[in-house]
Amino acid sequence: MQKLIFFVGVAGTGKTTVARKLSSRIPAAFLDRDTIGGRFVEAILEMNGLDKNDRDSDYYKRNLRDLEYDTAKDVCIENLAAGQNVFMISPFTAELRNEQWIEDVLQAAGRTKQSVDVKVVVVTLSDIAMQKNRIIGRQTVRDQWKLDNWGDFEKRVDFVPQINWNIPASSILVFDNSGELTEEKSELLFQFVTESQASLSV
Repeated sequence: MQKLIFFVGVAGTGKTTVARKLSSRIPAAFLDRDTIGGRFVEAILEMNGLDKNDRDSDYYKRNLRDLEYDTAKDVCIENLAAGQNVFMISPFTAELRNEQWIEDVLQAAGRTKQSVDVKVVVVTLSDIAMQKNRIIGRQTVRDQWKLDNWGDFEKRVDFVPQINWNIPASSILVFDNSGELTEEKSELLFQFVTESQASLSV
C-alpha cells in the first residue's frame, strides 16, 4: 500500500526531524508546508506592508493560512496520484478536525483507503524547556512571536489535536519526542508507519 503519513504538532516539537529520520528508510515525497508556501506568503505579506515572518497575525490567518495549506494539499494529491508515498509536515489542526478533508484528498488522487495507508504521528514534548531551546536553536525569524509570548505559547507543548478523520485509532500515534531520537525510538516509528492496517488492532 502507498503511505500517506502526517507529522503534526506545535512548533519546536521536532516534526520535521522525526519525518526526516523516517525518510531515510521509507522513500516518500517530503512535503513541508513551510517550504511549499513560505516564499509566496512572505512576498504577499511584504506587499501589504506587513512583517514577512509573521504567521500569527489576523491578516495571515484570514488571507494566507488556507492558501498555504491548500497548496500543500494539491502537491500531496499530485504525488499520491503518481503512486508516491507522501510525508506531510505541518500542524494541520483545522484539517484534522474536518472529516471530509482526507476523503477529498484521496478522491482527488484517484485513491481509496484500501490503496493508501493514512496515518498520523502527533509529535509532542513533555519537556517544555527543550521545546524553547529547539525553537531558539533553529534561528527562524518567524518564531520570534512565540519567544516574545512564551508564557502563552508553552501551554500548547503537549497539545494533541482533535482528529475526526475516519481512520482506525491504531493509525494515530502520539509520539513524545523529548530527549534524543534514539534508534529504539526510530524503530518504533518505523514499525508504526510500515505496518499495514490489516495487521493493526483498532
